[in-house]
Amino acid sequence: SRGLVPLRGPGAEPLAGLGRAQRGVGQSPTVLGVDMREINSERIVEVVAELCVSANVVADGEIERAICAACERETSVRAKNALEMIVENMELAKQEKMPMCQDTGMVVVFLEIGQDLHIKGDLRAAVNEGVRKGYKDGYFRASVVEDPIRRENTKDNTPAIIHFDLVAGDKLKIIVMPKGFGSENKGGAKMLTPSAGIAGVEDFVIETVQKAGSDSCPPIIVGVGVGGTMDYAALLAKKAILNLEKGNSDPYWAEIEGRLLEKINALGVGAAGFKGITTALFVRILTYPTHIAGLPVAVNVGCHVSRHKSATL
Repeated sequence: SRGLVPLRGPGAEPLAGLGRAQRGVGQSPTVLGVDMREINSERIVEVVAELCVSANVVADGEIERAICAACERETSVRAKNALEMIVENMELAKQEKMPMCQDTGMVVVFLEIGQDLHIKGDLRAAVNEGVRKGYKDGYFRASVVEDPIRRENTKDNTPAIIHFDLVAGDKLKIIVMPKGFGSENKGGAKMLTPSAGIAGVEDFVIETVQKAGSDSCPPIIVGVGVGGTMDYAALLAKKAILNLEKGNSDPYWAEIEGRLLEKINALGVGAAGFKGITTALFVRILTYPTHIAGLPVAVNVGCHVSRHKSATL
C-alpha cells in the first residue's frame, strides 16, 4: 500500500495510521490508456491543516540540534542565555501545543505533483481551506491582509503563497512553511553584472545580513539563490532555507556556504542581537543557469525557528 511520510509533532499519529480508503487515496479510472492514482482534495485539506499546526508548534530537528550545539559553544554570557531561552521556548511550545512565535506567518506551500497523479477537486482551493482550518484549529494569529495598501485583514490567514512543481511519479509532496515577516522583511534581491563574480555575490549576502542585524531574530538561516532570473533567484533563496540537512551537493558551492557562514558569524550580531559567536546557524545556496548578460542573486532570511513541515501522499 502507499503510505505517508510520517509527520513529527501534533497530527502525526492520524496520518501514519490511516489505510488507503480512509486517507482518500485510491486508483482512478484509466485516463488515455494509463492507470492514474487519485487523491481526493478533501484529504489534502486535512494534511495541510495538520502541517500548519505541526510547523508552528514543533521545531525542526536540524534547527533544534544546531541551536543546542551553538549554546554549548557560545562564549558570550548574554548570548548563551538567549540561546537557552530559545531552547526552552521550543520545548514549552511542543509540550503546551502552542506556537513557538506569536507571528505565525504567511503560509508558503510547495507542492511537488507527480505527473501520473490525478487530484480530484480544486487543488488551490483545498490548500487554502487547509490553511484556514489549521489556523483555526491551532488558534493562530491571522496575519494576512487582502490588499497590500488598503490592508483589511482576511481573518483566516489565507490566501497562501502556493508554488507548483510537476515531477515524475504518482505522489504528492506537500511542504508547508509559515514565514514570519520579521525575517522575511530582511531579504533582498539584486541583479549583478557577470563581472561581479563570486565576490559580488558574497558581498551582497553579507551586506544583506548586516543590514538585518538583530531584527531578523538571530541566530538565522540564510538562503541564497543565484542564477535564473530575478524572480527565480528569489524563489531559489526561499527553497534553500528548506535544504538544511546536507547543503549544496557541488563542492564549489558547499565551500562558499561554509565561507559565508564564517563571515556572517564574524559580524558579531549574535543570538537575539546580544553579540556572541553565532549569528547564523546555516547558509544554504541553490543555483540555476542564467543569461550570459546577468548574475541574479537573492537572499531570504529565516529566523531562528524557520518553520516548515512536509508530508508525502
